[in-house]
Amino acid sequence: MSDQIIWLNAPGDVTQFHVEELHHSEPPGDGEIKVRHQAIGTNFLDVYHRKGLYPMPSYPAVIGAEAAGIVEDVGPGVSMFQKGDRVAYAGPPVGAYRSTRNIAAERAIKLPDAVSAKTAASSLLKGMTAYMLLKKTYDVRAGTQVLIHAAAGGLGSILVRWARSLDATVIGTVGSSEKATLAASYGADHLIVGRGADIVAEVKRLTNGLGVDIAYDGIGGDTLLKSIRSVRPFGMAVTIGQAAGAIPPVPVEELRPGKALCHPSIMAWCADVGQYREAALAAVGAMEAGIVSQIGAEYRLADVAKAHEEMESGRSAGSILVIP
Repeated sequence: MSDQIIWLNAPGDVTQFHVEELHHSEPPGDGEIKVRHQAIGTNFLDVYHRKGLYPMPSYPAVIGAEAAGIVEDVGPGVSMFQKGDRVAYAGPPVGAYRSTRNIAAERAIKLPDAVSAKTAASSLLKGMTAYMLLKKTYDVRAGTQVLIHAAAGGLGSILVRWARSLDATVIGTVGSSEKATLAASYGADHLIVGRGADIVAEVKRLTNGLGVDIAYDGIGGDTLLKSIRSVRPFGMAVTIGQAAGAIPPVPVEELRPGKALCHPSIMAWCADVGQYREAALAAVGAMEAGIVSQIGAEYRLADVAKAHEEMESGRSAGSILVIP
C-alpha cells in the first residue's frame, strides 16, 4: 500500500509543501505504535510552523499536531494497545501530516465508541487547550464572566460550550451575523458582531461598566489591547494566538489596576506526559458530553495547501480536517 507524507521544504507560503509517495515505512520501535490515520486535525499552530514563526529544528520537516486513526502495528514493550484499537493523539512532537505514523504509546489516547475519528481529530488539541485555559490558566466557574474572541471558530466554539457547562457567562465576538448564529447555538450569552465593533464599550455595557473576569484572545494584532481594556481590575487577559498578525508591544501601564496578562502554551503544557494525559482525557470526556468543534471543511491530504489557505482566509467556521 502506498502512503503519503507532506514535507515542508522551508518556512514560507503553501508552495513550500510537497507530497511524497511512500512504498514502505519503518515498523514501530520500542514503546511505539504505528497509527494509520483516518483524520488529521489542522490548527493555526500549523500555520505558525509553516511560516517559521515557530521554526522547526531542521528542514524539510513534517508538521501537524493531532490526528486519529487505527493502531496498525505495536512495537516491543507495548502492552496497553493492540492492533485495531481506535486512538487519537495531539501535541509534541509534531509530524501528523502523513498517512501513517509511529508514535510513543504513552502519547496515544484510546477513543470511546461515542467519539469518531473525525471528531477526535478536529477537537482533541483544541479541547486540551480549552481545559488548560478554563481550569489551569484561570479557574472558570459558575458566575465567571468570560470574553471569547472568534466564538464560532474551532477553539472558540469549544471554549464557549465548555465555559457554559461550567455556568460561566460568555460574551463572544464574531465577524458576521452568520457566525453569530453559530456562536449563539453553542451557548454564548451575548455576542459582539462585526470586525469594526467597539469591543471595549460593548463589554463594559454588558458587565455594568466593570469588565470581564477573563478574556481569551487568539486574534492578536491590536485586538489584545482591546481585550486587556475589557478586563475588570484584577482580572486576566490571555493571549493564545495571532491570527490577525503580530502583537505590538503592550505598555505595562495598560495592566493598571492589577490586571494580569498571560501567554500560555498548550505545546509546553503537553511536553509533560502526565499533564498531557490529564488534559487529553479531560478533552475526550468533554467530547463524549458533546463539547466538540464543528467540522467546517475537509480536504484530501495531498490538498493540505488548500486547507491552510482556508484557515488563513477566516472563511470557515469550525475546524478544518485533512483526510488521508
